[in-house]
Amino acid sequence: MILSGGLFALVVLLALILDGLFGEPDWIWTRLPHPVVLFGKAISLLEKTFNHPRTQSAFSGRALGSVSMLLLVGVGAVGGTLVQWLLMSLGVVGWIIIAILASTLLAQKSLHDHVKRVEEDLAAGDLEQARYSVSMIVGRDTTKLDGSGVARAAIESLAENYSDGIVAPLFWLVLFGLPGLICYKIINTGDSMIGHRNERYRYFGWAAARLDDVLNLIPARLTMLLLLFSPLRLSVARERQSPPWERFFADANRHRSPNAGWPEGAMARRLDIALSGPRYYGGELVDEPFVNDTGRRAIGARDVHDALRLYVSASTVQFGFVAIIALIAAL
Repeated sequence: MILSGGLFALVVLLALILDGLFGEPDWIWTRLPHPVVLFGKAISLLEKTFNHPRTQSAFSGRALGSVSMLLLVGVGAVGGTLVQWLLMSLGVVGWIIIAILASTLLAQKSLHDHVKRVEEDLAAGDLEQARYSVSMIVGRDTTKLDGSGVARAAIESLAENYSDGIVAPLFWLVLFGLPGLICYKIINTGDSMIGHRNERYRYFGWAAARLDDVLNLIPARLTMLLLLFSPLRLSVARERQSPPWERFFADANRHRSPNAGWPEGAMARRLDIALSGPRYYGGELVDEPFVNDTGRRAIGARDVHDALRLYVSASTVQFGFVAIIALIAAL
């Protein structure tokens, strides 16, 4: 949609501003269903209808899961295109409405607020509350985490969600407008709901997981660059020796996700901390390698604070790039 000129780029800027200022106000979403909630209900309906892992073959499960996701993406693409076309015909008012709709599918402020709560709980020494707060943004078992584990989980979530909750939807919004953003969010919601390698979703969720991997391939690496090179002065000066770049790329490629290792690795390197590593899922310890394993492992509220500062810095740089694109497109 950048090909539409500077006007659409200004719409993207307005969407970023609205999301950054207002986030997801409760007074709206307690009265109206959030778009992601609607996507989730549609995915859940199709999953309950077509996913029967005990009686289906692997091929049938993958085929039905693929058809389900393609159906939802098709509806999202057609619906998004029609809505965008109708709104664009209204002139400036329509463009503003597009920006408002797009802002509901970004997560700048809400991500910051969730991680900030974890930082505040850790700073207050309330480990139980910190475990609860971090459980709102991670999928792992948080009941056994110590303070460092809580901080690590919060920072990992910040890095990963910055990529797939902000940079990636913004990327697809810039390229393909509202339809691109809607389709991405449908696939990303599908991955978070059914893209798991467990008995129930292993085959039916295969398409959602693979599509999400593909759509996040470029955004994850853009996020890495934003986190690596945005300005940051740590709250406490530390003597540190960054590992060679070969180690950084090796860590990113060893991560359980083909994309999450890149923003996580960048965050870990900038803060001189170790991320990822062993964690509990469903009461079972999963032994995963550390990212930046020479970094500090005893971390806490101050490191979460620095991670949030880096996130704000990267988001500001990101806004500047979109503004430059808008200026170039307007010329």
